[in-house]
Amino acid sequence: MNAERKQLDDIEFDAANLFREETITDLRTGTIKVLHPITKDGSADPMRAPMFICQTELMSQAGMIPVSAPIDAKNLAEAVDKFPAAVKQAVDDMVRRVQEYQREQASRIVTPGELGGLGGGGHTGGKGGLII
Repeated sequence: MNAERKQLDDIEFDAANLFREETITDLRTGTIKVLHPITKDGSADPMRAPMFICQTELMSQAGMIPVSAPIDAKNLAEAVDKFPAAVKQAVDDMVRRVQEYQREQASRIVTPGELGGLGGGGHTGGKGGLII
């Protein structure tokens, strides 16, 4: 508990990395979050460029899937033009990560202890089988 308290006491807000958030939407496809860099007093910080983030939702058999990704753009017009490519890249990356995870899980060796007592050694059914 004392270590947790120390971690809470060490929290600092990064005053050199402040942004004001603006939301742009077409009320149909998604949103673009514009993060405007600001200084500690709230004025614009001309030394840093704004950041753009695309956000949308895709329908799947499992329900809505939120998609969010940075857009490499210098201004809002460029971010709007690059929105579709940024979403596509984010979805492609998500699919690739899921496929990698599935491959890792498929090649994983499962030991009897990981089966929760359902395999090897007959922990649940006397002579090594399940009671059904």
